[in-house]
Amino acid sequence: MGVLFFSHSKEFIELLKELDTHYPKESTIRVVLDNHSSHISKETMKYLASKPGRFTYVHTPKHGSWLNLVETAFSKMARTFLRHVRVSSKEELKERILLGIKELNSDPVVHRWKKFDLDVS
Repeated sequence: MGVLFFSHSKEFIELLKELDTHYPKESTIRVVLDNHSSHISKETMKYLASKPGRFTYVHTPKHGSWLNLVETAFSKMARTFLRHVRVSSKEELKERILLGIKELNSDPVVHRWKKFDLDVS
């Protein structure tokens, strides 16, 4: 879980390859994305075609703020597994974050986007 920005398909494909090696082969990796062109480029789609069923894209709604989702994730991390944490190195912090994410992923909650119709008449 994290916020990464990619300006080129090559960088994004490298992230997908890293995710592919990190997670068990039987897992489906859900990637929450905005509608950036590098996520749907010819190069990216070619890579995804070589890994059928491995990745699922979850696009944030165009009318909503993807940043709210990211802020919520970091807030949850700060309130749960990073609360009152003191670390002696960047590597220890990374290990704690990855362990916390592993624990969160062990009991996932599926997020379903909803369109809200506000009648403000």
